[in-house]
Amino acid sequence: MSFIRTGMNVGFNFINKLGLTTSPVIELKHQNKIHDYSQFVCGTDYIFEPIDGELEGYMTGQGKGIKPSDYIILRRGYQSYKYQVEGIDYYCDPPDMWMALLKQVLVES
Repeated sequence: MSFIRTGMNVGFNFINKLGLTTSPVIELKHQNKIHDYSQFVCGTDYIFEPIDGELEGYMTGQGKGIKPSDYIILRRGYQSYKYQVEGIDYYCDPPDMWMALLKQVLVES
């Protein structure tokens, strides 16, 4: 087993001397996506439980591909609000259902 480990180290050292990366993983920067839930009905299509007034809260909803640092647009009355996803956990069943911690962000005009 130590022979394999030594052989790998020699291989990595050779690759490093060539100026190549030793990591097979290519890191891509996550683009913050905006998910528009303003056409959905609170209490029917999703649940929003406010914390600290309406500045942050927990949202339970459905949809795929929502990740931390993404944005969610919600509507209360005639006003739309933009929240950033601070954290999100997906349910096992159904797999597209999730609960997220949201923090309101100011919308630049």
